[in-house]
Amino acid sequence: MAVSGRFVALLAVAIVPTVLLASAWAGLAWVGVVVLGAAVDVLGAADLRRVRVERRMPRLARRDSTADGTLVLANDGARTLRGIVRDMWEPSAGHLPRRVRMTVPGGERRTARMRFTPFRRGHRRTTGVAVRAFGPLGLAARQRVIAVPGELVVTPPFRSRRHLPSRLARLRELDGETTLQLRGHGTEFDSLRDYVRGDDVRSIDWRATARRQDLVVRTWRPERDRRVVVVVDAGRAGAGRVDDEPRLDTFIEAALLVGALAAAAGDRVDLAVLDDTVHDRVHGATRTDVVQRFGESLAMAEPGLAATGWAAVPALVDSITTSRALVVLASSLDSVGASGDLLAVLPRLTRRHAVVVTSIEDPAVQRMASGAVEAVTDRRGARGGRVAGLPGSAERDVYRRAAAERTLLDADGVADVARRAGAEVVRGTPEDVPPLVADAYIRAKATGRL
Repeated sequence: MAVSGRFVALLAVAIVPTVLLASAWAGLAWVGVVVLGAAVDVLGAADLRRVRVERRMPRLARRDSTADGTLVLANDGARTLRGIVRDMWEPSAGHLPRRVRMTVPGGERRTARMRFTPFRRGHRRTTGVAVRAFGPLGLAARQRVIAVPGELVVTPPFRSRRHLPSRLARLRELDGETTLQLRGHGTEFDSLRDYVRGDDVRSIDWRATARRQDLVVRTWRPERDRRVVVVVDAGRAGAGRVDDEPRLDTFIEAALLVGALAAAAGDRVDLAVLDDTVHDRVHGATRTDVVQRFGESLAMAEPGLAATGWAAVPALVDSITTSRALVVLASSLDSVGASGDLLAVLPRLTRRHAVVVTSIEDPAVQRMASGAVEAVTDRRGARGGRVAGLPGSAERDVYRRAAAERTLLDADGVADVARRAGAEVVRGTPEDVPPLVADAYIRAKATGRL
């Protein structure tokens, strides 16, 4: 049983006769009347055992976006249900309103609209719906939790989707579906056309030129049905925060964008999520379901504390495809110590595949490093001057900024090692990395490396 604010207010009224009449019996009598009224009210409330609840809502919702759902209450009893309904979702599901007042006459049903704005990835769950049915007086109510399990899979926000139209247009240009032509060669012969000033002379078809007595060039198109394998690092490299967001979120955005782009281009896309073990895989995603399947798989990805087992990646890629593929390693190259295992497997991967490795730059570190140059130059007129005479706080700033420069130099060195191993390194801020990875995929198509 639950009581209402009206019940509490009426009990408080008992103070009046107690004070004015100087008699505790008058106050007790009033309390007895109120309690008796509450008991009668509970008996007059709707029987919650005759109430059924049905939930209608989508199974998937994107983080930070809005999804609509409904609750349907059916009152199979004879008495009218005057109640408050609360769906018991986790707070991160972001459902509103949290409580709904509903009046459902006997033998009828009513619908309550719910809105979800989840702010965390993963599976959001509810165990049931709490229904509180008040009596005609509104003093007390029956209460029951009706078991109506529900689940909402919250997928990544895919903010980099805005870059997809421009990259698709570039792919259409490569494929000859528009009047514009980009320079470069694919790997499949398409057609012959007249030579135009600026065309690569290596594209001239001399046999066709001899027959037509005019210069003719071959046109090429990128091959379709190629393989793209995206490996998302869910190890401790993804736990570092840049701009108050885990690096893993950037890896996920890059995986979603390149997956959607490759599937739209007619290539086959596969996904693997791993740290020290492989947590999830998506095989054979198509153009229509790649974002959904990748999103469901990446919804539960969380950065762990274990080091990523990069040594198993070549065998993992071989188990996915035996043909040449574009392998996107969504991780971050920081220093030789942190990225040593990744650098060690690059030669094995680049012997058979085109490899793209991501590296996340922290804008705060870049700002700090540039501040170090200004601070030292202003005081000594040249970079690297003595700072022993500076105040204590200024010295700490200089050392902090010098450490930032050291971090950037380490990242540059690791990127050079990866390039010498045959991989293409994509470096940028979290906002820039996903479109840069998409550009790397387009370059691989245009130059015939994929």
